[in-house]
Amino acid sequence: MDAEAQESFRDFVAGRSSALLKTAVLLCGGDRHAAEDLLQNALVKAAGRWQRIDEPEAYVRRILYRQQISRWRLKWRRREITVAQPPEAGHTPDASGAAELRLLLRGALSRLTVRQRTVLVLRYFEDLPEAEVARVLGCSVGTVRSTTHRSLARLREIAPELAAVDRRPPQPSRDFSPVEVRP
Repeated sequence: MDAEAQESFRDFVAGRSSALLKTAVLLCGGDRHAAEDLLQNALVKAAGRWQRIDEPEAYVRRILYRQQISRWRLKWRRREITVAQPPEAGHTPDASGAAELRLLLRGALSRLTVRQRTVLVLRYFEDLPEAEVARVLGCSVGTVRSTTHRSLARLREIAPELAAVDRRPPQPSRDFSPVEVRP
């Protein structure tokens, strides 16, 4: 790699590594160390082909997805994350509610299979259409749809607290007249 390509690669890593690491963390179920390894391996592979890459971020993301697919195709035993007590169901959110929600979601994602987690990350975090997810994962659109459906059902089963979260913005009222409330 010549000096100009090295500089270009360094700029890319400095500018995009945090966004790529977020994707890798989600793909690895919240395991930051595994995500760092996944991203490092992807960047090493990209560095070897850097001068021939047209869209570097898309290329590195595809490497991340494919490496993660390779990991879940291996016959390794999945490590389980254990906790002392399950989360409290009736806890009232306070200023740390968003952090609690992130922790709850991260824990729930880590309990999904790698395939389920990968499909959800591609569909909802990366916001890819089903056809693109199918192309990246090398499967049919129907497989993506069924895996998405089963993954969301499993998330609802693992963390029913997530179903109570309404992420839609409040809708403005079209009726400005006072409302009379009767007991």
